[in-house]
Parts: sequence; C-alpha cells; structure tokens
Amino acid sequence: MSSAKLPECSIPIFTTVASYREWRREAHDAKQKVGFVATMGALHDGHLALVKRSLAENDLTVLSIFVNPAQFAPHEDLATYPSTLPRDLELLSAMSLPVNVQGSNGPLVRKPSAVFLPTVLEMYPSGISQTISEQKGTFVDVKGYEHQMEGKSRPTFFRGVATVVTKLFNAIEPTQTYFGQKDIQQALLLRRMTRDMLLSHPLPDKLHIVPTVRDLTSSLALSSRNAYLTPHEREVAAPVLHSALQVSKTAWQNGASKQECIRQACTLITDTAEKANASGGDDKIDIRLDYIELNDPETFDVLPEEASRAQWESEGSEGKGRPVILSGAMWVGRTRLIDNIILGDTRKLGIIE
Repeated sequence: MSSAKLPECSIPIFTTVASYREWRREAHDAKQKVGFVATMGALHDGHLALVKRSLAENDLTVLSIFVNPAQFAPHEDLATYPSTLPRDLELLSAMSLPVNVQGSNGPLVRKPSAVFLPTVLEMYPSGISQTISEQKGTFVDVKGYEHQMEGKSRPTFFRGVATVVTKLFNAIEPTQTYFGQKDIQQALLLRRMTRDMLLSHPLPDKLHIVPTVRDLTSSLALSSRNAYLTPHEREVAAPVLHSALQVSKTAWQNGASKQECIRQACTLITDTAEKANASGGDDKIDIRLDYIELNDPETFDVLPEEASRAQWESEGSEGKGRPVILSGAMWVGRTRLIDNIILGDTRKLGIIE
C-alpha cells in the first residue's frame, strides 16, 4: 500500500522494512525498549489489551497489521478476511496510558509509537501462493508439534504462522512481544520457536501470553472473525463453545476421566446443534463441532482417555496445578470459532495476569 493511499493517522506508519529499521535504529541507540503486537487487523478489545500491556511495560510500542497469505489454505477465507484499516488506526490513535517512570516528574503518557503495514511483496519477496507445492523461497516448519489441536484441522496453518512471525521478529526486533491466550497453541509454539531459532529479539521469556478477552455478555472469546456472525448466531449459538469447555472443566476438577470430560462437553454442543437445526425459517442455525480435546501443553500430545486430574498431577514434575490445555473449535454457520481454558496453574505456562 502506497503512502498516498493510507488513511490519515497521528502515529507513524511504515510500509517497508527499510523505513522501519531506520526508525528502530534510533530507538536502539537511545536504549529504549520496544514492545510488539502482531495482528491481521480488524482490531478489537483483545488486540487493544495486548497493546495496553505493551504500553505499560515498554518505552515504545509497535503494532503490525498484515493479513498473512501463508497461513490460509486455498479453501479458507483469505479473500474475505475482515479489513477495517481506517477504524484500526483511529482506535490506535485514541489510545494512551499514564505510566509512572522512575526519575520522571509525575506520570508519563504513552501512546502507540508506530504501525508496521507492509505489502505482501514486502513480506514475501519471492512471491507467495496459498498452495504449498507452488511456494518458492524460505519457510519455517515447526516439526513434531504442529499436527495436534488446531494443526489437525488446519495442517498448513502453523507453517505459515511460524514463517511470518519469524519475518516480523527479524524486521521489528522487539524487546518484548505479546500474544493472546485465545490462540494458546500458536503462542506456545512461537515461544518454542524463539528458543529453537536462538532469536535475540525477543528472547523466549520475553514472549508474553495475555489472558483471553471475552464478550461481557456471552463470554465469547473476541476474534476478528466474530464479525461474520449474524446477531442471532452471536446470541444463541456462539456462547455454547465456552459453556461446553466450562462443563468439561468442572468435570475435570471433580475427578472425572478425560473421556468423560469430553463427552459432557460434546453432549452440550450436539444438543444445542440439534435444537438449532430443528428450528425452522430464520431461526435455524447450522452448528457443527470440530473438536474438543485435552492436550499436554509441552508436547501438545492428546491425554489418554483414562487420564484424570489426580493422575495427571501425580505423574508430572510440576505436581499440584500441573496445567492442561482444554480447547475446542466449532462452526456456527460459516464462522469457525476457537476457544480454550487452561486447567491448572496458568502461571506455569507463563500466562501473565
């Protein structure tokens, strides 16, 4: 996108790596900490919570907006992914956070410092296709950890995510970076990637995971794709995934086996789906369960069917509070929703409150 076509914005916008790096060099010379939030735009309160966290903990905060073709399979919604750039820039421009800084006279007011808004060609100089067999150039594979949970339903997803985030980290050089718990597998894999690739910007312990932000009425995890939901879908069907995970959480805490925890969650979703599909006319909603599962947060392996909370905690070095990822995905009409709850001590996964 050329600068002539950009909406007016009080925040500096960089569309090339070269122009951003010139700005970043000044921050480096001034020994300023740079926080980073990677997004695909269509910003919501979940994104803004990440930005606020960065504002509180860094001298400067950079946000990227880039819809990454490499993480969309050919049949997925790349062409229709929500785009609200003017509103996104308005939201960022309106943000400010008073912070107390040692040595200053009174609170300082921090605002977002820069927006990185690259083109597809800037991010993929060799070009990019959504079909892996047609791709040329350098890509990042996460071996052995990308085929479970979301990777099982979207087998090319994490390859695309790891590739683009490596590029963004190389370009932005963040001191600290922030990802949401809603995409817990992605966040944990990226932290592992920073360690495996020996990255210095950020270091693994500087990749922070922030709790999921939810709709205050329905507890629906906020997502840019929620814009696809009709008002009726949002009211009737969308909250059921979180409700199902809560049912499973209660069963786990009460000593039920993994198999029973999942059965109770799936029953709630299938019962809701039957009622929604049975209603006629405009009230009919298509609800389809993708998966509900419990996974080891270290290996992402599926827990055995007979596993229980007591057994899980007794077998791990973490002991009491040993975390488990309880996650799920479902379709409401044409919208795919994902959500998760951490069973156990979230601090052991580095999730910051």
